[in-house]
Formats: sequence, structure tokens, C-alpha cells
Amino acid sequence: MATVILVRHGRTSANASGTLAGRTPGVRLDDTGTEQARLTAERLAAVPLAAVVTSPLERCRQTAKIITGAHPAAPRTVSERGITECDYGEWQGRLLKDLAKEKLWSVVQTQPSAAAFPGGESLQAMQARSVAAVRRHDAAVEAEHGAGAVWVAVSHGDIIKSVLADALGMHLDLFQRIFVDPASVSIVRYTGARPYVLASNTHAGDLSWLAAPPAKRASRRKAAEDAPVGGGAGPSVRS
Repeated sequence: MATVILVRHGRTSANASGTLAGRTPGVRLDDTGTEQARLTAERLAAVPLAAVVTSPLERCRQTAKIITGAHPAAPRTVSERGITECDYGEWQGRLLKDLAKEKLWSVVQTQPSAAAFPGGESLQAMQARSVAAVRRHDAAVEAEHGAGAVWVAVSHGDIIKSVLADALGMHLDLFQRIFVDPASVSIVRYTGARPYVLASNTHAGDLSWLAAPPAKRASRRKAAEDAPVGGGAGPSVRS
């Protein structure tokens, strides 16, 4: 019952200009994105992180470095190609305003499960490999660090949206209903019963409730696998 904190990289110049960067090399955080990542790192500093897993693209590695640099435990960072950006193929590097004129655009918006980018990958393939990678790392973190371990995955907007859709039991055709902003924090806890989405697209707020003592985590394990009827009491406030 590990918990993954999904962090999108901070804003880049491509984001600001409305360009679909995709896997273009050399796309870095701009000044706003660096500040966004710093603020997210401050939130995560209160959480005992077992590991940080990052997309190999530079903007994610930058964000991960800011997170680990601000964390008192300086958790280890590993690169994972399974959570790299979608391969947008011939769409890569083009302006979104121009892509919106393409016939495929409406498919991406309304039936993404049928969308395959010319010269690239399909959104179904993107979701399958990203969900598989997150679940694999989650299981490895729990096996090594025990129930209640928390780790971070630094990735991209469409990747995180597809992971959240899977955790919510949503069809991929509905994943465009989910927003994942630069440097936002979303949280998923996988259990033997089902995944739980604990947070989505958050920009502020205390995360210290994820730092419950190990004994308390273990005692809550079975109860946490069942959905609380009526909504439950929520996490305890730390003094």
C-alpha cells in the first residue's frame, strides 16, 4: 500500500509559447517553471520520500533535482523511460493553435482511445506503458520500504492524466476531463482492493499528513483498503 505523488514538471518556454514540445531535446524550465518547482519542493520536504522517479527528459530531471535538493533526506533519483512524454511524432514542435486545425485534433479531444499520432504512438499505448511503469515502481517501493512508503514520479501532463484516469477507473476517452498543471501535485494510493486518488492537480497545501509514523500506517492498512462509508474522518492534523 505505497503512495505515489505524481508531479508534473514546471513550466517551460514551450508551454508558455503554446508549442507541443514532446520529446524535443533541450526543453528546459523557464524562470516561472523553476519557481513553480521550488514551491512544490517546499511542500514535499515535509514528506518522507523513499524514492524519486523521473522521466528522462530534461524538464523533468530539472524538476526532480529541485525536489531532491530541497528534501532533508535527499532521496535517490532514478530515470524511467516508461513515464517519458508521449511520442507525438509529426506533431512534435508545432504550435497548438495550428494543430487544432488538424482532423486528428477532434479525435484527441473526444475519442483519445482512437488517437494515434502520425509517426508517433497512440494514446492507448502511452497510457499502457505509463500505468505499467508507475505500478511496477510502486510495488518495488512497497517491497523495499514497507506499507505506507511514499515516493514521487516526475512526469508530463498527458502521462499523469492517463495514470489518474486509470486509478479512477475512467475510460481513456474521458481523460481530457482531468487537468494537470505545471508543477502540480496529484496523489494515488494503490491497495489490494483498488487505487485511491487522494489528490489531483493541487498547487498548495500541507502534505505532512503523508508522514504518519510507520506503526500507525500499519494499523490503518486494512481499514484504508476499504472505502469509508460516509466519507471518513480524513487525515489527522499534525501539531
